[in-house]
Amino acid sequence: MGDLPFLIEDPSQATPEWLGEALSERFPGTRVADVELLRVDHGTNSHARLRVTYDGACELPERLFLKIPPVDPERREAINQTGMGRREALFYRTLADRVPMRVPRSYVARLDDASGAFALVIEDLDATACSLPDVGRGIRPEQALAAMRDFAALHVRYDDLAVREDEAGWVERMPRGTDFGPTMLQYGLDHHRDKLSDAFAEVAEFYIEHQAVLEDLWEQEPETVLQGDSHVGNLFEDAGHIGFLDWGLIQLGSPMRDVGYFITMALSPENRRKHERALIERYLEARSQHGGSALSFEDAWRLYRIHAAYAVPAACPLVMFPEGLTPEAELLATSFLDRSQQVVADLDVRAMLRDVAGI
Repeated sequence: MGDLPFLIEDPSQATPEWLGEALSERFPGTRVADVELLRVDHGTNSHARLRVTYDGACELPERLFLKIPPVDPERREAINQTGMGRREALFYRTLADRVPMRVPRSYVARLDDASGAFALVIEDLDATACSLPDVGRGIRPEQALAAMRDFAALHVRYDDLAVREDEAGWVERMPRGTDFGPTMLQYGLDHHRDKLSDAFAEVAEFYIEHQAVLEDLWEQEPETVLQGDSHVGNLFEDAGHIGFLDWGLIQLGSPMRDVGYFITMALSPENRRKHERALIERYLEARSQHGGSALSFEDAWRLYRIHAAYAVPAACPLVMFPEGLTPEAELLATSFLDRSQQVVADLDVRAMLRDVAGI
C-alpha cells in the first residue's frame, strides 16, 4: 500500500486499496473489498457516488460521496489555485465535528498544501433521508428562522478570539483587490447590459470603480468565522432542518455578510421581502441567547443593506451568460442572478452606498 498515490486525479482511481488506506487514517483497520462507481459528474469539481463493500465487519456506510478537483489538467490547476479545495479539506479535517450546524459527515479529508489539490470522502446525502431544496422556490421561511439560530451559534462561538485561534486558526479573510470580479462584471456591462437591471448595473459600476471602498465597508467588526457561501444550491434538508454543503469559501468576516447572503440567496425574492426583518430579529435574539456582543436592529439593518451589495460580485460569472449549462445549472444560474438583481433594487443598495461612502 505504500506505493498508492496520496491523492487521485480521476474518480476511476478510487480503488479498494486507495479508499481502504484513506479511510484507515481516521478509522483504523478499515479494509475495502470493492468500490463501485454509481455516478460520476464533472463540473466545477469532479464528484462520484460510491458503493463500497468492506472486507470484514465495518460500521462505515455502504454509500459514500467522493469530491476531487476537475479531471482536466488545466481546469484542475485553476481550481486548486482558488484555495477552495484547501479550505474545504481543512474544514472537514478540523471543524466539521465542531460547528453547531448540520454538515455532511466526513470520512476522508486529504490535502496537498503545496498544490491545493485535495480528496474528500463525505456522507452521500442521496443515500439518506436528506433532500435538496427547490432552487426556484428556495427554502421555507420557517427553515430560514431555524437557520438564524445556527448562524448565531457559529458566529458567537468564533467571536471569541481565543476559541477561533485554537480551533480555526487557519481560517483567513479572503484576498482583497483581485480583478476577478471587476473583469467579469465589466464584460457583462459591455456585452449583456440589456439583460441587467439598472440597479444591478449601478452597483456593478460602483464595485468596479471603488472596489477598495466597498471591501472596507464589508470588513466592519465584529470579526468571526463565516460559512461564506450559503446560497440555495449549497443547502440540503434533513428532517426539515437546513444543512450546509459547500465550505470552500469559509472565511473571516462580519456576521451580517453570512446572514444577509443566506437570506438573499436561500429564500425566494418574495419570501425574502416578507420575512427579512423578522429573520434579522431572530438572528439578533439568538446572538443574545448565545452570549454574543449586542447589535441593534438599526445597525444590523444598515449592515444588511451594505452587505447586499455583495450579491453583485457574487454573481459575476453569471453576467457572462455562459452557454452549454446543464438544465440544473441553468436553473441555479438564472435564479441566482434574479435574486441578486432584485435585492439590490428592493434595498436601494446604491443609495445606501452613496450615503455611507459619500460617493
